[in-house]
Amino acid sequence: MTREALQTKILELLPAATFDEAADTNTNGWPIINVAPANWPVLARHLYFNETLHFDFLFCLTCVDWKTHLGMVYHLTSTLHRHNIVVKAKLNNDTPEIESVSSIWQTANFHEREVYEMFGVQFIHHPDLRLLILPDGWEGRNPLRKDFEDPVNMIRL
Repeated sequence: MTREALQTKILELLPAATFDEAADTNTNGWPIINVAPANWPVLARHLYFNETLHFDFLFCLTCVDWKTHLGMVYHLTSTLHRHNIVVKAKLNNDTPEIESVSSIWQTANFHEREVYEMFGVQFIHHPDLRLLILPDGWEGRNPLRKDFEDPVNMIRL
């Protein structure tokens, strides 16, 4: 499926989605979809279950702290159709939350736990949202946030 056909199909399924045309040069021409967190569960189901899209492989899920907001980034591929996309969602800095997609893509389970502990993003309906790497007592400290301060190591971003 061509990039343009992917965009057309996604807009049919979720007209509220927008595409980031300026950033396409950074992703080898992969479409970059911007979606509101509230629309992410609907889009995720369409991306996985729609036969013409069939994005069956979530190979990267991460978060970026832009100081003004947190940005969730999902990289998806279809192993059947051999097309790729990037999905981005802006989250509120004070109460970052988005629906978990671990019931759709099992790989999201550990990725979401890592983003939860490092950035403080709450993944709604995640089956086991708890610390993954950090020791007990680090809940809520979120060391990859730009406002994180470590008095012992004096890290300040």
